[in-house]
Amino acid sequence: MTTVAEAPAPEAGDERKPSFGRRLFNAYLYGSTPVLVLLSFVSALIIGAILIVISDDPTRTAMGYFTQHPSDTFSRGWHAISLAYSQLFQGSVINTDSFYSDGGVPVLNPISDTLTNATPLMLGGLSVGLAFRAGLFNIGGQGQLIAGAICAGYVGFAWNLPAGLHVIVCVIAGAVGGAVWGGIAGALKAKTGAHEVITTIMLNYVALYLLGYLLSVNGFQKPHSNEAISRTMRSTALLPHLFGSNPKLRVNFGLIIALAAALVCWWLLSRSTLGFRLRAVGANAFAARTAGMSIAGSYIVVMLIAGSLMGLAGASQVMGVNTSLNQSIDANIGFDAITVALLGFASPGGTVLAALLFGALNAGSVQLLSHTSTPQDLVHIMQAVIVLFIAAPGLIRLIFRLRASRGGGGGALAKGWNG
Repeated sequence: MTTVAEAPAPEAGDERKPSFGRRLFNAYLYGSTPVLVLLSFVSALIIGAILIVISDDPTRTAMGYFTQHPSDTFSRGWHAISLAYSQLFQGSVINTDSFYSDGGVPVLNPISDTLTNATPLMLGGLSVGLAFRAGLFNIGGQGQLIAGAICAGYVGFAWNLPAGLHVIVCVIAGAVGGAVWGGIAGALKAKTGAHEVITTIMLNYVALYLLGYLLSVNGFQKPHSNEAISRTMRSTALLPHLFGSNPKLRVNFGLIIALAAALVCWWLLSRSTLGFRLRAVGANAFAARTAGMSIAGSYIVVMLIAGSLMGLAGASQVMGVNTSLNQSIDANIGFDAITVALLGFASPGGTVLAALLFGALNAGSVQLLSHTSTPQDLVHIMQAVIVLFIAAPGLIRLIFRLRASRGGGGGALAKGWNG
């Protein structure tokens, strides 16, 4: 009797994994999170190009005789788009068109401005994102930043300490000031149930008017000045520059503080018991309470940490970007941080990347305005469009014909972003 040989059963673990190229294709096809972010950025560039063409006078003039010479419209439109985006790039990443008087190429100027703008956005985005993960909407970044800047600024101009120690004490003072301001909202939420959106907005006004009052008080206001500006920070309290003493290379040690804070937030959320508790409370407060977790304590702790991060942003402003306090010290960072946190999906890694993107757009907008006729509002429109598409991923899926999200390659690649 003849028997047919049976194929050996596959051994455990013998299943072949898809290639990296296949996983990348699946990531695009099913719209993983990084792909959605990238496509949102590309969509914003396309919409920006349309607005550039509309706002460019030579292109609009050529449109008037489009049927006679259509090539003029396309050539002038392309020139306007390429000029605007090239200036945006050279103002934020690298600029080889200009030289110092001594002949050196200022290749680090744009990236220095980008990193300087991104530093407080990183800290602010981490603050908002951490509160998000615990189920709170920290819209009081402006007040916490101002409180941190007040404390760091006062220590910086009123105390006389050695150079290294003075910087450390100022940074700690800024973190403590922001933590106290955030902790007030956390305590009100925990003890009375007051909604954090209302309390933090009100605390923003309190901090803003407190700063205005302090800037008119003798001993705090700059001597012999009628302006609302504080005394100048002592040189020992200023954050050291990372690229030497060149005043054009403004990026300072605040960037290291921001990156270190991002690393600490990542460890806190993904590796610590406290982070697990905060994420559990944010995911389902009722289930967390049933499991024996303190909801009130979690709200207070997360707002203390979130406030300290925003306070560090205020300290970096007064110790690095500015050398004194004024009523515009917050520079709208408290509200821009909400956008950065949303774009970064409230994850430390995503927040750092989002802050770098927004820092680059803000830095490039200066050169865009000075070298082209494109209005600076284009940058703000692009930022808004990016966040709009991120908040509505279904729209991106519809535009680029992506399939419904599923597990597999796309989800695997997105896992690192969202972690």
